[in-house]
Amino acid sequence: MKVVLRQDHESLGSAGDIVNVKVGFARNYLIPQGYALVATPKNIQRFENEKKQQNWMKEKEKRNALETAKKLENLSCTIAVQVGEEEKLFGSVTSQHIADALEAQGYPIDKRKVLLEEPIKSLGIYSIPIKLHPEVEAKVKVWVVKE
Repeated sequence: MKVVLRQDHESLGSAGDIVNVKVGFARNYLIPQGYALVATPKNIQRFENEKKQQNWMKEKEKRNALETAKKLENLSCTIAVQVGEEEKLFGSVTSQHIADALEAQGYPIDKRKVLLEEPIKSLGIYSIPIKLHPEVEAKVKVWVVKE
């Protein structure tokens, strides 16, 4: 039985491939799980339309990420922290603090997208990368100042 793969499958091929599989495997596993469609002209056209729509959505997400990146490049946020003797911080500034400061300025960013190698433990100005999309990264200027 010929089927059109809707998703990549490790042993059969990649999405869009038309492969020949046993009838039972197709009816009992591939089709119910949504991995494949029976290879009819209508289903092949349906798959092509789904693929076009997915590509359009990915491009839209990337465009939105690029617009947000341009806005974030010009943005700087200030985080006021308590310090002790010799300008040492009590605690540290984490990605959660940076995400909260960005959200306060109207940019809701998930803390997992803030690429902070290690928590900030001293006063100063830092350029922090933020991953908005797999292909788009922005840098935000963060000022860590005395409270």
